[in-house]
Amino acid sequence: MLIILFLHYASLLTFTNTYHPLLDALMVFVSKNALIIYALGLLLMWFLGKEKLKNTVVFAAITGAIGLFINLILGHIYYEPRPFVTHHVQLLIQHARDSSFPSDHTTGAFSLALAVLIRHRKIGVGMLILAVLTGFSRIYVGHHYPFDVLESIIVALLTSTFVYKFSSVFEPIGRIIITIYNRIPLVPKTE
Repeated sequence: MLIILFLHYASLLTFTNTYHPLLDALMVFVSKNALIIYALGLLLMWFLGKEKLKNTVVFAAITGAIGLFINLILGHIYYEPRPFVTHHVQLLIQHARDSSFPSDHTTGAFSLALAVLIRHRKIGVGMLILAVLTGFSRIYVGHHYPFDVLESIIVALLTSTFVYKFSSVFEPIGRIIITIYNRIPLVPKTE
């Protein structure tokens, strides 16, 4: 029900162009900077966290990479013009006229957030809220249709579930990366 309301409201915003300056500024900020905020959050988790948190960062990176790889494949299979190309949409951030489907920002945000949420609820909830804002912002600024965002959320859900279910396959990668990091002199280590 929540997803249906989200898609309906997002469609109205996309096609009616009823904006508010404060909301415009927030959505532009989130759309431009969400993935930078995720990167900074993951770096903090890595440098300040113990081995379990470092493992979470590795799993999040793997999940994000797989999700974006799936998007790359889907984008080559199906082309959809962006909303500002086919409709009269107030474009808040300039963007290339490439395919709207799927939303890489949304897939990246949800993949990272869900991978963290599975292992660390408190941090993951905050990241998930930012992911929802990211998806909504991509529609709001005129870059994506609601379906593009919904598909990206589905890709992220499937990818994070896959990585979690097969975590035993990915654990050696995390151990290797953490071992290499711990051998680097003069970098912060938390035991």
